[in-house]
Amino acid sequence: MGSMPYTQKMDNFTFFTEFLLMDVSSSRELQLLQSLLFLLIYLGALTGNLTTITLIVTDNHLHSPMYFFISNLSLIDLCSISAIVPKSIVNSMTGRKTISLRDCAAQVFLFIFLVCTEFAFLVVMAYDRYVAICHPLHYGLIVTPRMCVQAAGGSWASGLIYSAVHTCAMFRLPFTKTNVIQQFFCEIPQILRISSSDVQFSELVILIISFCLVLACLVFMLTSYITVFSTVLKMHSMEARNKAFSTCSPQLAILFLFVISESVALLGPTANKASLNNLLPAMFYTMLPPFTNPIIYSLRNREMNSALRRMLTKYSQFSVKDLLYKKVVKNNCI
Repeated sequence: MGSMPYTQKMDNFTFFTEFLLMDVSSSRELQLLQSLLFLLIYLGALTGNLTTITLIVTDNHLHSPMYFFISNLSLIDLCSISAIVPKSIVNSMTGRKTISLRDCAAQVFLFIFLVCTEFAFLVVMAYDRYVAICHPLHYGLIVTPRMCVQAAGGSWASGLIYSAVHTCAMFRLPFTKTNVIQQFFCEIPQILRISSSDVQFSELVILIISFCLVLACLVFMLTSYITVFSTVLKMHSMEARNKAFSTCSPQLAILFLFVISESVALLGPTANKASLNNLLPAMFYTMLPPFTNPIIYSLRNREMNSALRRMLTKYSQFSVKDLLYKKVVKNNCI
């Protein structure tokens, strides 16, 4: 068996061991501009999600099931954008375009794993809000710490299993058509475009089964939120109504953003040539949710805003005290 830079030959046919990721433009200036844009978005998502996790972990007022699930969502968003964007930034800055077969499979596995896990958490959170608002007297009996841990473990496990099935199906046969991916990362439609017909057929079967499961989950979530909002509108207390809206509306906004972004990923055309029209939808569904979700949490959620103010006040007081202490020590030394 002979070897070449990106290919290997076996039994009179050639299969690829590396893929070429295409840039929107061959201009070096535009590539650097793209990497700078990606870096700013990545740092924003990193800051927002780490702040959300830190607030929930350190603030006792946020130690409740809803915020436990939100912290998991922030961790998922942090991991999902980290699985794709840093590699793209490095490639754009260095001018490198190749990605190994193993790294590409890992990128696909992580992306599917995290997307599926996030969807599972959105289902769990819809049920959590349904019980909290429609059956408040039974909430403590139904949504227990043990139930939260089991729901979280089940969500992560379901994503792991689903992603393993998908990734194994996509990469079980060698790639012999081409090794050119018209995207800045290993996008699933692009991988299927260059896959064999057997792989495409098996993926079609998996996607049909997945669509039925997703549709059932969407019906469940939609029914839950309709029931929740109809219950909220019947509340006589304006304060209770506003509090319920402040906890439900961010989750509903995140759900809509998730559904729209994944619809763009699945229903968008698979390009045969790298272009700006190809780049923007990919940016939308890979970067926008991790970047905007922390903003959505804080816009309408009064408890998150209060926790952020407490953290900033505590930090500013600590900084002032530290500065005064250093000044006193310095004066004493003089």
